[in-house]
Amino acid sequence: MIDIKVPTVGESISEVTLLKWVKNDGEYVERDEVIAELESEKATFEVNAEQAGALKTSAQEGDTLKIGDTIATIDESAAKPAGTSSNAGANSGKADGKPVTQESTAKPPVVTQPQTANDKAPATDVKASPVASAIIADKKVDPKTVTPSGYQGKILKEDVLAALSNPGRTPGRELFTRNEKREKMSNLRKTVSRRLVEAKNTTAMLTTFNEVNMQPIMEIRTKYKDKFKEIHGTNLGFMSFFTKACCYALQEWKAVNAYIDGDEIIYHDFCDISIAVSAPKGLVVPVIRNAESLSMAEIEKKVVELASKAKDNKLTLEEMQGGTFTITNGGVFGSLMSTPIINIPQSAILGMHKIEERPVVEKGQIVAKPMMYVALSYDHRIIDGRESVSFLVRLKELLENPELLLFGKDPVRTLLEL
Repeated sequence: MIDIKVPTVGESISEVTLLKWVKNDGEYVERDEVIAELESEKATFEVNAEQAGALKTSAQEGDTLKIGDTIATIDESAAKPAGTSSNAGANSGKADGKPVTQESTAKPPVVTQPQTANDKAPATDVKASPVASAIIADKKVDPKTVTPSGYQGKILKEDVLAALSNPGRTPGRELFTRNEKREKMSNLRKTVSRRLVEAKNTTAMLTTFNEVNMQPIMEIRTKYKDKFKEIHGTNLGFMSFFTKACCYALQEWKAVNAYIDGDEIIYHDFCDISIAVSAPKGLVVPVIRNAESLSMAEIEKKVVELASKAKDNKLTLEEMQGGTFTITNGGVFGSLMSTPIINIPQSAILGMHKIEERPVVEKGQIVAKPMMYVALSYDHRIIDGRESVSFLVRLKELLENPELLLFGKDPVRTLLEL
């Protein structure tokens, strides 16, 4: 019998939560096959079988465990079930030599494909019975408000009538309920809560605002996005422009890239940019190391890599530790303006927001321009108003004149390495 114990995941971490058993009690597992998912206060990680055999679990999902606790045992003497492929473990835990994400393990393509087709059917090509189609056309019912109950997502007459009899309500949902649900906070959510309160209580936080005309950057993306993807194999997004501009501004206004340690101020000649990402388990902030030394394509690739790992709960502790400055983009959720909270021990955080056409005065004429509000929250103990405002003004200048980000014979083409 082999004991499977909670591994050490960081010097400051003493306990974890068992999120999910990937393999069931009594199931035969192969060596190196993923058997469970654990969550610390900083990241989610997997536990693998150390040997092949029958799995005997000794902990329940949701349990809080100490480092070194035994969560399961594996009986090596157990016989492999008949019909099990010899490479089942390798296939279930890896694909092409790379770990398979939990999503791909738990949700085979044969299940998700028809669900996707059904979800899109009412919004595009409506599948409905003749009677249901007639009622939809006569009553001008939006098919997206109708919950289909027929085979393969087909809308039936009863579905349309239910939608008409409950306008503004979700069909099939019980009315006037007063149910409550109590759910234990995850370690990650508790850590985020503690750090946010700590940031509010231990820093002299202020926020200053400005707005940026995004038209120059949008025109560059429209003109070069296809060629950029062809050459570099990644999309040209807004984050690379903001990251590059922040790096220039941070190196000019060094206090914004510094932080307080006791009675000392630590300055950095490098820019480790933290990118706030909304993950399934909560907010995480992976770091792009030495962003000031990366090209536009390298920044875009790193953003995609970190965001993908965050979505699949695959970020390592090293990828989330450190950082000298944070960028958060509430615009992806439709936020027009906000005051982001500092990611301590850093001294400042930049908030990006929704791009919206607004009337602006240009050469004495009122014209519509795609504008974005930007917000810089900063610790007034180390950053003065002059520095915070000047940082945002410099950022605005760089973003509205992207050719200033890099000088060369053809600034824009050199910037994009085309």
